[in-house]
Amino acid sequence: MRVLAVADSDSYLKWAACLLGDLPPGCVTELAVVRTPIAPSGEQIAAAVQGRPAPPVLSARSVRRLAERTRPDVILVACTGPVVDILVAEVLADLRPRPVFVSGLPGISVPATEKAWLFRSGCDLFVVHSEREVAEFSEIAARLGGGGAVGLARLPFLRPAGPAFEAPARGGDRVVFATQAKVPRQREQRESILRVLADLAAARPDLDVVVKLRALEDERQTHKERFHYQRLWREMGEPGRVEFATGSMHDQLTRAAGFVTVSSTAALEAIALGVPTLVLGDFGVNAEMINLVFEDSGLLGTLDDLAAGRFHTASPAWCAANYFHPAERSDWTGLLNGLVISHSRTPARSLLDGPEHAGARRRARLRVEVPPKMLRVGYRAKRRVRRYLKALT
Repeated sequence: MRVLAVADSDSYLKWAACLLGDLPPGCVTELAVVRTPIAPSGEQIAAAVQGRPAPPVLSARSVRRLAERTRPDVILVACTGPVVDILVAEVLADLRPRPVFVSGLPGISVPATEKAWLFRSGCDLFVVHSEREVAEFSEIAARLGGGGAVGLARLPFLRPAGPAFEAPARGGDRVVFATQAKVPRQREQRESILRVLADLAAARPDLDVVVKLRALEDERQTHKERFHYQRLWREMGEPGRVEFATGSMHDQLTRAAGFVTVSSTAALEAIALGVPTLVLGDFGVNAEMINLVFEDSGLLGTLDDLAAGRFHTASPAWCAANYFHPAERSDWTGLLNGLVISHSRTPARSLLDGPEHAGARRRARLRVEVPPKMLRVGYRAKRRVRRYLKALT
């Protein structure tokens, strides 16, 4: 089985590399990055691929040529929703023989959203990472139609055989705060977190307080970060003893006495390592804050808890229902193998083919920088492309 994976950002690239590692022996795999405004830097690529050769960064047209040359049985479209839709529905739509298209989400996906399903409804297999997510997306699929099967995998850093399950050293010497690009949204909210971290560092000289960044200020991320924590810290006058770090989250957690976040999936990695954890609920616990999944986990707390150095242990019942399912429950590779063996190349029906979604698809074309001639778009669309490119200069 030949599998081509195409990613568009740092988190999706890491996810794709991990899923390729799940495939049975004998599979021939290839990995590429499609060039978009959020394409990862060279450093991000090296960190994401976990020892694999660095994948090339290709235009949409070059991704098409690569697929034509290698004739994969499967294309894993590990990209943000609009990019998935354009690649599957337009750039790669008429490949012959038609490959099986696989997509999914690389992190916490609770609550399941119709938007995530709509953009990936042209794919034959949709991969998520908990029993709860499978149930929620299956309900959306049954209600809206489109798409294919919903498969279950474990998140990349929650594999029992991997380094994430090595016990951290006793007596960790740091508190690690994991940032999240999208939340909290307000500058003042982010500044309040930094102030409490500085207060904790002052009260606990025995601990290093580390802000673990997803990316440096000049690096792209899957989601745009309006108020970057390191820039805020400088603008606040650096009021305390706080460190900023990039690189491996696992390396930080193996030295951690406590872990704190607003909604990062790194909380799951901390649980796996047995690191006491705090999920801040001061700014709300809801879908908008991307932390609804942590209800009943036993991990929710406040900035006052952080200031006092109070961290928690996750509920075993919550873990079983959320991301820590037994390895044998993961079925995505079996579902994929069945799709390939059946030689069924009837396209999954994309729900975005109707005229009511034309605007969303046009915007996605610009993001992927698909050549207008390749898609046979008309004069007006070409004019929009020119305006877009001019705005970037």
